Amino acid sequence: MKNKDVPNEALLLGADRSEMKDLIDFYLNMSTNEDKEDLYSMARRVRDSNDGPRVFLRGLIEFSSFCRNDCFYCGLSVRNRKAVRYRMTEQEIVQVIRNGYAMGFRSFVLQSGEDPYYLAGRLSELVFSIKSLFSDIALTLSVGVLNSEQYLQLYQAGADRFLLRHETADEEHFSKLHDANQHFSIRRKSLETMKRIGYQVGAGLMVGSPYQSVDTLTEDFLFLRELSPHMIGLGPFRPHINTRFAKFPYGSVDHTLVLTALCRIMLPNVMLPATTALASCDIQHRADAFRAGANVVMPCLTPQKYRDAYAIYDGKLSSSTEAAENVRFLINQIHDLGLSAEMSRGDHFDFRERKSD
Repeated sequence: MKNKDVPNEALLLGADRSEMKDLIDFYLNMSTNEDKEDLYSMARRVRDSNDGPRVFLRGLIEFSSFCRNDCFYCGLSVRNRKAVRYRMTEQEIVQVIRNGYAMGFRSFVLQSGEDPYYLAGRLSELVFSIKSLFSDIALTLSVGVLNSEQYLQLYQAGADRFLLRHETADEEHFSKLHDANQHFSIRRKSLETMKRIGYQVGAGLMVGSPYQSVDTLTEDFLFLRELSPHMIGLGPFRPHINTRFAKFPYGSVDHTLVLTALCRIMLPNVMLPATTALASCDIQHRADAFRAGANVVMPCLTPQKYRDAYAIYDGKLSSSTEAAENVRFLINQIHDLGLSAEMSRGDHFDFRERKSD
């Protein structure tokens, strides 16, 4: 099959399970380079016509490498006895935000493993403290699965967004990637709960994870279409060497770009990051993601002394240069692609009337 008509939003929103599967299968397994370039071109047009040719920067702070879970691919797994564990103090976190604020950032992401220390009320206190000091920033949390009371408490403390990758919308596939205490149904309920509370929510998956198939990816797209999250993170599967999945091959960059473009076309206003996992394969792939419709990037502001310890997968991009130098390089790369770099709050389109940039 060659030179398939490029799908549009209406086709993706109206496709049934069989049609969605055929579309994904074509672009992953049968499409020509010309087909893919046409798809990427459509994704860029959709992005630019809805939100302009611009990329939003969020400052990423990896504040704890402790985790109570055993995800079979992740270097932070509780079973990884070789992992270097650390927790940043509240003072350290606030100082990183202060430095980032001085650089121009107005959007920050606090990311960690599922760390019981911070989830026992301390995180709400931290969020409240940060938003009291920097009332005009957008604060995103990416700290794993919590209960509904905790989600509400963090939202009331001032958290604006929450990223929780669902990883796979197929329950059987999910069980092959995680310990018995974790379930896709729980992540689905968490995402739905956070959306009802008022968060801007982000879902996402690893592309090329073990046992993934066109069928499981079809379930992912049907789930994402139904949930309609405000952000979707797509990155190629990259296992850590000290996990049971260490010998599985990396996920395909090409497939990641294709699925990024399909997500952009299906959900035109969604925030789509050029993920660190993609850039870790090759720094040039970050630019490829922008060409496939991505419009978010999250430069790492984690203090240098902690960066290598936040080793969720092998070969994670971690520069030895200072954060300010990294950001200047990134902004220049974005400009070279004919895009503008935005360091504002960067709210999803649906939230812009509620919050001022």
